[in-house]
Amino acid sequence: MKIIAFYLPQYHEIKENNEWWGEGFTEWRNVKNSKPYFKGHNMPRRPLNDNYYNLTDVKTMLWQKNLAKKYGIYGFVYYHYWFEGEMLLEKPAEIMLKHPEVDMPFCFSWANHTWSRVWADKTNDILKLQKYGDEKDWKRHFDYLLPFFKDKRYIKEDGRPVMILYNPLGVKEFPEMMKKWQKWAKDAGLPGIFFLHQQHRYDHHKEPGGNLYNGGIEFQMSRAVSEYMYKNPLYIFEALSSRIADKIPLLICKHTMKHYSYDDIWKIILKQQPKGNDWYPGAFVDWDNTPRRKNKGSFCDGTSPEKFEYYLTKQIKRARDAYHKDYLFMFAWNEWGESGYLEPDTKNGYKMLEAVRNALIANDEFPNFNK
Repeated sequence: MKIIAFYLPQYHEIKENNEWWGEGFTEWRNVKNSKPYFKGHNMPRRPLNDNYYNLTDVKTMLWQKNLAKKYGIYGFVYYHYWFEGEMLLEKPAEIMLKHPEVDMPFCFSWANHTWSRVWADKTNDILKLQKYGDEKDWKRHFDYLLPFFKDKRYIKEDGRPVMILYNPLGVKEFPEMMKKWQKWAKDAGLPGIFFLHQQHRYDHHKEPGGNLYNGGIEFQMSRAVSEYMYKNPLYIFEALSSRIADKIPLLICKHTMKHYSYDDIWKIILKQQPKGNDWYPGAFVDWDNTPRRKNKGSFCDGTSPEKFEYYLTKQIKRARDAYHKDYLFMFAWNEWGESGYLEPDTKNGYKMLEAVRNALIANDEFPNFNK
């Protein structure tokens, strides 16, 4: 079983973030400035030994890969940001590419969303508009990615590099671009590209051009929350009228903050049926995005390493027996601003990582990295 964890590269300064958010901004600023909104709220989160690392330091990447492998994480999915020839947060992946000693399997997910101030509870001001260009830009993008695709560490299926397109919804350019990328990959000596997406609302079996995808990722906990809302369309009104947390898995705190039950969300995940034989299962560690969205955020209640291990043990078995897949996509390695991280913190130490190792061992699926 190959657990592949999503990886956020926003832990180093870039000139754009300095202009938009103030000098010296990284995701750590949101984490450090977070605060508790109620009694017992686990905020602010702090990395163990105050390890507020910088991802332009290759020593950090070596520490991460050694830690990940020790506890059974197979690889990372680096979020990739490309805006018609312009990039953001590209340095960590480029540094990793130049250092083969960071011998950690990896692939990319093109996080193709517009950047705005809304995520930080500011305004809807556009910071960087997501545009997709034409064939000339598609070729420039492909040429940039090709050295990564050819790297021996890049995750491949039958020799084809795995490339995730985060959200295909409404992107009319993707089908033609994907056809071109397949051609250019073969021209470059690769057998093609293995395309996945991680938008649970996108049905690649029905959408035009969806047949160009090799599958979809059941990005959790997004799919579970969406499923609950679909089945319970009056959940907001019920929550506001009753305010009884143990009656429903989702309620509104102070009319703005959404509160999820960790147990209830995981139970939904474990009851879900595969949407098809080309869908890949997901899992999540924790969730609390109040460091970013403050009192308009949402959070999971009742998270613990013991519960995480229990549910992950079951999901690994389902990945193998129900999905018949050897990939399980995990939210996340280091999404500290949304509290989805496996890296050690001051509260739990290494227990979340130990939970991963224990869940893999319980299923006889701990990877042999020497193969």
